[in-house]
Amino acid sequence: MSSNSTPAKWRRKLHDIIYEADTPMGKLFDVILLILILVSIVIVMLESIPKLNEKYADTFYLLEWIITGLFTIEYIARIISIKKPTKYIFSFYGIIDLLSVLPLYLSFFIAGSSALLTVRSLRLLRIFRILKVSRYLGAGNYLKKAISDSREKIAVFLFAVLMMCIISGTLMYIIEGEESGFVSIPVGIYWSIVTLTTVGFGDIAPVTPLGQFIAAVIMIMGYGIIAVPTGIVTSEYSKNLNSKENKVILNTIACYNCNAKKHQDDAKFCHNCGEPLRDD
Repeated sequence: MSSNSTPAKWRRKLHDIIYEADTPMGKLFDVILLILILVSIVIVMLESIPKLNEKYADTFYLLEWIITGLFTIEYIARIISIKKPTKYIFSFYGIIDLLSVLPLYLSFFIAGSSALLTVRSLRLLRIFRILKVSRYLGAGNYLKKAISDSREKIAVFLFAVLMMCIISGTLMYIIEGEESGFVSIPVGIYWSIVTLTTVGFGDIAPVTPLGQFIAAVIMIMGYGIIAVPTGIVTSEYSKNLNSKENKVILNTIACYNCNAKKHQDDAKFCHNCGEPLRDD
């Protein structure tokens, strides 16, 4: 019995380190993983610079293999540390993790530089690994919930802005005409969107006094409109932060059996499979 319990405890401990961040070892693992992810992305960026690639090609290649090897070990560890590996393998992050290590190995079997470059571009998917870190920043769940609660208000706001752009774009088409570059209503709407968002490419500009007056009004409105979505999300964020009813999950507990997450802070059993979340 002891021979079976020892491997089980070892896998459970490994699971807590890899999938959770409520322990010092889990936090350390996440920090190291994040550093490796950032380093791998920087290497890919530097390798795309011709002069640097010519000078440090061998160094980049060696670093790629080292980081790919570490990512491979991490991928295998995630598989062996969970009772149901398919839950991770076929999850979103499981597929991303696999795609981030495959290109370098596939380079042994794919001939031709063009094909190799296409496959190597998949290494850029490593940037999605950064999204996993957000799971460990419990307070970030407040922001996610605030954005989710604000989606209807933001949708209404965006619809109102779209109507405003359609109306102002149509007016500019009528007032300015083709002579000023407003050759159609869609072009006028494009100009209105660019002006309202204060981007101002300058490829189209009104020349009549009335058109310039409307443009000035749109530009001034743009500064106020930018602040509206921020205010909506901030309001919901403060509401969730101070409300006891809108309780947000702050822990990173992951079920050892099915890898389910989003458990209540005081939960003892998995809400998905009923497996104990902590060893007694």
